[in-house]
Amino acid sequence: MNEQNSKSKIPDSDYHVPVLYRETLSGLAIQPDGVYVDCTFGGGGHSRGILEQLNSKGKLIAFDQDADAQKNLPEDDRVIFVPQNFRHLQRMLRLHKITEVDGILADLGVSSHQFDEGERGFSIRFSGPLDMRMDRRQGATAADIIRTYSETQLHKLFEQYGEVTNSKTLAKHIVQERKHLQSSTIEQFKALISPVVKGNPNKYLAQVFQALRIEVNDEMGALKDMLQQVPAVLKPGGRVAIITFHSIEDRVVKNFFRQGSFDETPDNPFMPSTKENVFDIITKKPVTASEEELKRNTRSRSAKLRVARKV
Repeated sequence: MNEQNSKSKIPDSDYHVPVLYRETLSGLAIQPDGVYVDCTFGGGGHSRGILEQLNSKGKLIAFDQDADAQKNLPEDDRVIFVPQNFRHLQRMLRLHKITEVDGILADLGVSSHQFDEGERGFSIRFSGPLDMRMDRRQGATAADIIRTYSETQLHKLFEQYGEVTNSKTLAKHIVQERKHLQSSTIEQFKALISPVVKGNPNKYLAQVFQALRIEVNDEMGALKDMLQQVPAVLKPGGRVAIITFHSIEDRVVKNFFRQGSFDETPDNPFMPSTKENVFDIITKKPVTASEEELKRNTRSRSAKLRVARKV
C-alpha cells in the first residue's frame, strides 16, 4: 500500500460508507492520467478517492442503475455518469468513445441508503412494499416473484442465493399459502412465512431477503456479464478490483480471475492447464476489513476484496 493511500481519509456519507476504502484504492494502483470505471457509484465514496489521485487528464466513468445515486455526483468535468447497470459496460464505454481503461472497480454490496429507505423494500426493519428493485425502471418486484414463481423456482433461488436451510419447505409453504394471503408488503410477507422460520428469525429473514434481492436484480447474471467484458476493456497492466458480500459472488469472481470461467475446477498437478490466463492475481487471498473498520462499520464484516491485473 502506498503512502498516499494509507493516509487518505475515508469519506463520511449518510448515503453509504465505502468498505475497504484504502485497500481498494491501493489495489487499483491508480495512474494520475488514467481512465477508471466505478461500476457501482452509489454514494461516490470510492469514486472520490479515485478522483483525488487523478490529474486533469484523468477520467472517471461512474455507473449506477439507481436513480438516487445521481444526487451524489460531484461537479467535476472528469466524471462521466452512466445511469445503467454495469452489465452494459463495454457498450456504454464505446458510446462515450472509450475503448480501453486503466482500472475497474465494483462494490457489489447494497448501499446503506437502499437498506435505510423503507419504501425500497430491501430491509426487514421496515414495513414498506416488497420491492427490492435497484433500478425502479425495470419490471418485476420481489412481491411479483413471491406471487408468480413455481415451487421449484422458489426452492432453487432460496437454496442457491440465500443458503436457506429449509428452502424446500419454505417454497412449498409460500405456494400453498399465497392463494389466500397477501404478500405485497414486507410485513405481509413476514407474516406469510412466519410458520416456517427456523433458528434466529433475523438471520433467517436476512437470508430470504438476500435471495429475493439477487433474483429481482439478476445480480449473478449482471456480475458474470460484466466480468466477461473486463479482459476486452482493460489495458494490459490495468487492474480490476471487486468487493463481494457473500460466498456465491466471491466464488464467481475468484474462479473468473483464476481461469477466465465461472466453473469450479479442482487443482490437479497431473493435468497442467493449457489455457493461458488473462489475469495475474494480486490478492492471493481475499482482503477483509480490519478490526478498526469492523468497529466503525459493521456492514463491512462480510466484505471481501479481490484484485487482479491484466497480463
